[in-house]
Amino acid sequence: MRDHPHGRKPHPDVWTGRATNRVQWLLALVGAACMALGIELAVDSPWTDGVAALVMAVVGCIAAGLLVLFGTLAFVHVALKVDQECLEVRCGHIGVPRRRIPLSDVVGAEFVPLVTPRHWGGWGYRWRPEKGTAVVVRRGEGLMLRMGDGHTFTVTVDDAQTAVGVIEDRLRTRTAGTAL
Repeated sequence: MRDHPHGRKPHPDVWTGRATNRVQWLLALVGAACMALGIELAVDSPWTDGVAALVMAVVGCIAAGLLVLFGTLAFVHVALKVDQECLEVRCGHIGVPRRRIPLSDVVGAEFVPLVTPRHWGGWGYRWRPEKGTAVVVRRGEGLMLRMGDGHTFTVTVDDAQTAVGVIEDRLRTRTAGTAL
């Protein structure tokens, strides 16, 4: 940790945070059940009449199950990391989708007390022309970055107020470093 020039508590060199949505696990179970139904149809159905309809039902159940399962697991949680150079957002257990935003592209950060899926059109990685881009995994607090190109990036994360403080501190340090 470094000493803060104004006597405030110093921020860590790397700040990490996350947000989790347990409801997504229920949706993932629905996807798994749909896949199981497709497999059950394929294994236990008599292949005498209506083979085309059976194949479409099996493929449909498995495809829908995979889409729901992987679509929800990708947004069960989000992890946020802020270091000296960038902010990195990773979604789900394998970290995809991932977005790295260099702090040199950021002009400001702001605490948002309530981010909801309803405001963004659902859970997940969202884009709305009038609002910008967001990663929304649950209802609650988040942070919004204002980018130099006029766009915004919002992400739900626990302890968003601290994340904003860390980012603002890095931006001040960067600005002070270029002013010298």
